[in-house]
Amino acid sequence: MHPDLYRLLIALGIGAIIGAEREYRSKSAGLRTMIMVSLSSCLFTIMSLKIGVDSHDRIAANILTGLGFVGAGG
Repeated sequence: MHPDLYRLLIALGIGAIIGAEREYRSKSAGLRTMIMVSLSSCLFTIMSLKIGVDSHDRIAANILTGLGFVGAGG
């Protein structure tokens, strides 16, 4: 399998673990939300590395900004 697919599967697993814990504690952002956030963050990071943007940290900073909005709602 392709290494990027492994990264996406790891992100899915980590998101599922975090989401299951949030579901267990009855938090608003649960399993599906955490899986979606972790997968999209991983995918955007992989895409930024493949595209060859000069500053990879700019993509990561924008991902963190988006996570802040998700966290503020939860």
